[in-house]
Amino acid sequence: MNPVIGLDVSKGESHAQAFADRGMPYGKTFLFKHNVEGFASFLRFAQDIESFTGKRPAVVLEATGHYHSSVVQFMDENQYLYIVINPLLSHQAKKANLRKVKTDAADAYQLGEMFYKEGLEPYKKRGQYLMNLRYLTRQHESLTDMYVQIKLQFQAVMDQVFPEYHGVFGDLYSKVSLRFLALYPTSQAVLAMSEKDVTANIQSLAGHVNPTRWSQESAQKLMAAAERNPFKETAFPSHLISLELQCIHCLVQRSRSRHRSGSVHDQQEL
Repeated sequence: MNPVIGLDVSKGESHAQAFADRGMPYGKTFLFKHNVEGFASFLRFAQDIESFTGKRPAVVLEATGHYHSSVVQFMDENQYLYIVINPLLSHQAKKANLRKVKTDAADAYQLGEMFYKEGLEPYKKRGQYLMNLRYLTRQHESLTDMYVQIKLQFQAVMDQVFPEYHGVFGDLYSKVSLRFLALYPTSQAVLAMSEKDVTANIQSLAGHVNPTRWSQESAQKLMAAAERNPFKETAFPSHLISLELQCIHCLVQRSRSRHRSGSVHDQQEL
């Protein structure tokens, strides 16, 4: 005998239909949840088929985004051979089916039949490190896209609050620049301090990396920028909330992450 189990996987649950051999369905289609109890019931079901046929069944399922990930992991842990097929292949098989029945139970049955008709090959499992790299790459792309959008939003708000701030610290997104803005986001807040106070604040934010002369020069540039700034008061307080809660917080976290990874030097951070 050549047993197989067809799995129609959906969010949080799957329908299973077993075959002892070609044209020999084993039992009825049953539903199990993707949790400890559900997987335990599926394992008992698979062991029953193995006892009946004398051979461990293969498992056939469609690729369903991340929904099938927990099922595949369970198969790996219990050393079951599984076959992940392209949804297009199963869709073509369903179109050729004269019964045209569309239910989860029927789909599980169809997947089991495909095992015998299509000569399906076992899933070529990627190595764990390669899969981790794949997921990390996707996460990096997603986070990079978010970071770009935050920077664009940040620049748009700065153009309406403190446009002259650009260029004061060289890098608008340096840790000193962002941390200073978190404390004093408007030209009005800067002008309310003396040059000595501004210098002290910059020196405190910079730590011991930069000499006092750099802090003094930066303070002078900042005071001059505040004097030139066309917006002495902010017309929309919501811009300040956006700067503090969304833009600056996220950008500072990004700056810290880059600093910890050693991707930039301290002078570049400033």
